[in-house]
Amino acid sequence: MADSTSLQANFLTQALRLPNGSTLRNRLAKASMSEALATYANQPTPKLVELYRRWAASGIGLLITGNVMIDRRALGEPGNVVIEDETDLPLLRQWASAATDQGAAIWVQLNHPGKQATKGLNAGTLAPSAVPFRADMQALFETPRAATQAEIEDIIQRFGRSAAICKKAGFSGVQIHGAHGYLVGQFLSPHHNRRDDRWGGSAEKRRRFVLAVYAEIRKQVGADFPVGIKLNSADFQRGGFSEEESLATMQALVDAGIDLIEISGGTYEDPAMSGALPPAQKASTAAREAYFLDFAEKARASLKVTLMVTGGFRSAAGMNAALRSGALDVIGLARLLAIDPDAPAALLRGQDSPQQVRPIKTGIPPIDRMGVMEIFWYSLQLRRIADGGDPRPGESGLWAFLKAVTKSGWGTFQTRRLRAKP
Repeated sequence: MADSTSLQANFLTQALRLPNGSTLRNRLAKASMSEALATYANQPTPKLVELYRRWAASGIGLLITGNVMIDRRALGEPGNVVIEDETDLPLLRQWASAATDQGAAIWVQLNHPGKQATKGLNAGTLAPSAVPFRADMQALFETPRAATQAEIEDIIQRFGRSAAICKKAGFSGVQIHGAHGYLVGQFLSPHHNRRDDRWGGSAEKRRRFVLAVYAEIRKQVGADFPVGIKLNSADFQRGGFSEEESLATMQALVDAGIDLIEISGGTYEDPAMSGALPPAQKASTAAREAYFLDFAEKARASLKVTLMVTGGFRSAAGMNAALRSGALDVIGLARLLAIDPDAPAALLRGQDSPQQVRPIKTGIPPIDRMGVMEIFWYSLQLRRIADGGDPRPGESGLWAFLKAVTKSGWGTFQTRRLRAKP
């Protein structure tokens, strides 16, 4: 276990000024995780307030919420929060103040799932193109239809409107979810986006959607409100979003004025965000902890932007080494905070968390290959924290999966039932 005397300097404690002038109190950030703690009518609940109050009390600098959807007709899972009007403004204000009252910044991650929504949850799914999931996932995910021009323009407007409501509620910023196979990432990927109109057909046209989303958000929140994005370094799919296209997209976003880019990778079909990396990257990660640090170094060499890297960090020493290298500015933590919500307090003292992230397996290979499986397990831990308890790091993956599938099925039924009411 590292301690404060074993570190030359604890870079994690240093404040960080963002391009728009706002400041994070330190270099630790909670990256987005799926909480699924909303009602089945997709309204925020006091459980989210309690969960984020617990994390903020740890001393962490930045909290990024789980998926908040911009359209009630396009959910990623039952229990998603949806922000499309001001109906839930009082509880949204409580959620924001649970973090800001304790000195932490809190950004809302805004998302549209596109095709990446389980069957039966929505009336249908849309995507840039009607590209099906791989064969072993088609029982869970339907083939989407291609979005129309009018639908694309509506989605862009919704991102902006949701961001404006977040600002009004007192959140510190917003993050566009452009990674992990959701709609923004689908537009960027030549595997998912096979359009031949102004939204596809070349790398430049595939970038048009994310740039339009950013521009609309910026128009509605102004220059002084932080706007970031979570972006894949690559999809790790044949014919998918490449590192070269990712760097070009980053440059376009930097030119447009983005405040922070969080680097991640993968999709539900190829879940690099869960550690399912190619062999060469696994070797690099073992030596340097972070999954995407090599790519961050490439980005740092060509871009002037605040960079956050999430995935793989295990120790205070490893996090400090990454910050000391200058390859990144913010350390993103996700799964560790689901099994140890107080980990930032130890890390800011230069000490390691007593918990270590481990692979979560059911023992059933087709299930274990799905990125959604670990999401189920970690969501269960978040619910325990939100209820005022503690997580169970040793919980069975199979038990958690069966419990989550049952809950998800019931949640899908309830969501569709509520939506059908006049």
